[in-house]
Amino acid sequence: MDLHPKPVFEAIGGEAPLRRLVDAFYDRMDSAPEYAGIRALHPPSLSGSRDKLFWFLCGWSGGPDHYVERFGHPRLRARHLPFAIATSERDQWLGCMQWALRECALPEDLQKRLLTAFFQTADWMRNQAE
Repeated sequence: MDLHPKPVFEAIGGEAPLRRLVDAFYDRMDSAPEYAGIRALHPPSLSGSRDKLFWFLCGWSGGPDHYVERFGHPRLRARHLPFAIATSERDQWLGCMQWALRECALPEDLQKRLLTAFFQTADWMRNQAE
């Protein structure tokens, strides 16, 4: 067990691989019927959502703070309160991300590390009982 793992941004390889991950995530959300529930929570064009998630993940993972520079503190839960997020939406989001992590062929230990962190955040974002 590595007591001092690399920051995620470095482990993933920087901005270009992180952008590929975000694009794979939204490509899956946009094309797979099992993710229609969370797709419906997004605007018709996903370009702004893609940019915002990419900018956020850059800073969250230890890279440049693109999101904070543009919008200030992420305030994730507050920004997502207008959207009904229950267990189903959480699980759809995580399913898209798990697919994207595999699609981008990230090392398995990094995939597990990211999925653990993403689950904690996605679970915290729930604002509906079910």
